[in-house]
Amino acid sequence: MFSGQKPCPDCEPAQVNHFLMRASSYAGLVIKPVLQPFDVLIRLFSPKSFSWFDIVAPPLLRAFARLHIGKLETEVREKDSDRTRCFWLEAKRRGINMVMFRLGPIKDLFIAKHGGKTICFDGLPRPAGPEARSLYWMDNKPLMRKRFIEAGIPVAKGVSAFSERGAIEGFRALKKPVIVKPYSGSRSRHTAIHLESEQEFLKAFQSAKMLSPFALIEEELVGMVHRGTLIGSKLIGVIRREPPHVIGDGKHTVRELVMIENRNEKRHGGTFHEIVMGGEAEAELLRQKLAWKSIPREGQLVTLNQKVSRGIGASNTDVTGKMHPENRKLLEKIGAVLNDPLVGVDFIMEDVGVPWQKQKRAGVIECNSMPFIDLHHYPLCGMPRNVAGALWDIIFPGSGRKPEHQVNTRK
Repeated sequence: MFSGQKPCPDCEPAQVNHFLMRASSYAGLVIKPVLQPFDVLIRLFSPKSFSWFDIVAPPLLRAFARLHIGKLETEVREKDSDRTRCFWLEAKRRGINMVMFRLGPIKDLFIAKHGGKTICFDGLPRPAGPEARSLYWMDNKPLMRKRFIEAGIPVAKGVSAFSERGAIEGFRALKKPVIVKPYSGSRSRHTAIHLESEQEFLKAFQSAKMLSPFALIEEELVGMVHRGTLIGSKLIGVIRREPPHVIGDGKHTVRELVMIENRNEKRHGGTFHEIVMGGEAEAELLRQKLAWKSIPREGQLVTLNQKVSRGIGASNTDVTGKMHPENRKLLEKIGAVLNDPLVGVDFIMEDVGVPWQKQKRAGVIECNSMPFIDLHHYPLCGMPRNVAGALWDIIFPGSGRKPEHQVNTRK
């Protein structure tokens, strides 16, 4: 973040520079339509013609390292992200030789080799071949909504708005409460929910416009946010992303319940963090007509923030085994529509064990082509899911099989 911009509470816990985000959003609106005609030409070539990056990049990065322009590292660092950690450790377990290229702020650029095949990738590996057409519109939330409606996939009803006048018209036409979020972006930055009045709506609209020329206004779906990750269009894992919260026991105050939860060992290991007891927590309590000294009834859910970021005390729970077949079918249909080998799908439901058709205002809110697969590897509650392993299975098929001399034959 550039000097001169004060820390922004709407960006927490991951600050970004407002000017750069807004400029990037404007540039995307201009550049993507210009480049779209070339997309058709690119797809005329065979998949093998796209392996040039895997051929050219590895020796080039090694040459840079020899010239001390950056360096190649063969081990995971303590400060590396959980996403990097989980798929790198899985690569080592499978005998995949992997190194990371670092140059100042440049990271997450990897070279991986297995069975005589070498690939180079940024962030997460993908199978060889041309990119899926859906990558062009997957992160374009209004266009994604249009495509999903055409495919019979449930989404939140909503509109996009550039001007305050258009925003007010959209707000008045939708059922309340509504949510407002930037046209593009991630990690719930400048996103506001539970909006009922025009006054609070306009404040949220202006906040969203700080990151994007357009803001999205949608009817609020009912339930918690869930993330389903699909590898090769197959559902591998589903986690429920819970905002910072405590569950009442009829004995302790909200403050005491938070202090008890913050002693959880998993909240002190780097992945999860203590629940923040600040101004936003107080505002969320007030919205529920509660205070720090309130004693919630047994089983009562008390939320302490609207965001689902782990940095402010949010948690997640694996619910893969609870998925109703209809809900699993819905997510795998999304995978088929996107036709992309790696997708994270964010959706809202009250209960994944009940068919989505029988739930009130359930639906998909967005998709991500570079999902945080570590969410499945390190849940606060529930069974970890080896999404990294499923991803390596389609990148280097057979890498998960142990050589005969490594097979455990003990009874």
